[in-house]
Amino acid sequence: MGAMATLAPDVQRLRGLRRVGLAAALCLASACTLVAPTWAQEHPAALDPLVALLQTVQAAARQNDYSGVFTYQQGSSMQSTRIVHRMDGTGEREMLEMLDGAPREFVRHNNIVQCLIPEKKVIVLQHQRGDRFPALLLGDGKNIPAHYTIRKGKVLDRVAGRECTVVELDPRDAHRYGYRFCTDVATHLLLKAQTLGLHHNVVDQISFTSLHMGDPISDEQLNSHWKTDNWRVLQPSLVPVDLAKMGWQISAPAGFEPFTQVTRRMRAGRRVNQLVLSDGLAAISVFIEPADRARKTAPITGAVHKGAMNIFGAKMGNHWLTAIGEVPAATLRDIVQQAKYVPLIAPR
Repeated sequence: MGAMATLAPDVQRLRGLRRVGLAAALCLASACTLVAPTWAQEHPAALDPLVALLQTVQAAARQNDYSGVFTYQQGSSMQSTRIVHRMDGTGEREMLEMLDGAPREFVRHNNIVQCLIPEKKVIVLQHQRGDRFPALLLGDGKNIPAHYTIRKGKVLDRVAGRECTVVELDPRDAHRYGYRFCTDVATHLLLKAQTLGLHHNVVDQISFTSLHMGDPISDEQLNSHWKTDNWRVLQPSLVPVDLAKMGWQISAPAGFEPFTQVTRRMRAGRRVNQLVLSDGLAAISVFIEPADRARKTAPITGAVHKGAMNIFGAKMGNHWLTAIGEVPAATLRDIVQQAKYVPLIAPR
């Protein structure tokens, strides 16, 4: 299925990914790694009320000290993760421990994440994405009001024993999904997030099941439980590129803007170009790689989906294009099918 076929069988894990949840798949595939977003510098009072609210929730995820367990649910599948977060004089520190399936730990200091894979004795270095739960924004979110409407609930809800305010974001078009958030009344921390399908049905959700705030967090709680002295350290090779200058014309849906463009090295020395588009909440990755008849794994064409995560792949001339994102399948299909490649002619 284009670039992601190179990652098989890790693509199976990516099908269950959510932007706020299962980072373990990213650790293995490094398929959706993003550069760190630019945080808004304006005072929230000067912004659109919707943007101000979302930035307040984003700031709460960064500035508060907390620990607890959150659960990601998609259909009959569930994944629980223990989180410990502290803000101190060195910045943000965070520990994520996957409680189900293969052991995984993610130790973060500011924007650098160490992903620990015990069975391989490997540490993968990554950049932190800005929208990992309980954060939710990519970039400053200024364009969100043009593409979502907001409805604030009149009745408080409760999550993990804490009162929270319900906020729904409804898409203004069919290019994106809606969201339902529940934010802590006292601290504005995001306690629960649901992705809503085109018929307003819940397609997946992530929620704290236990949460402690205000308790002192020790260094020991933030350190890995594994002895990693002799483990290999891997850092994915990412090189900035300009796809337009390479001849690619990729039309983004209304509201989605380029977030980053890189070339990454995949398995067997293959190089794949990746374009990331975002509207501030949803993210789409478009992978471009040369078609190779010697490929051992057959690319998957057409649409594949599970919950909110969709994948669409197709061959264009001598290239495979694969779009992945938490948006409707038709959005990804349009991106891939409308893409054009016009090789630039070198001057004589």
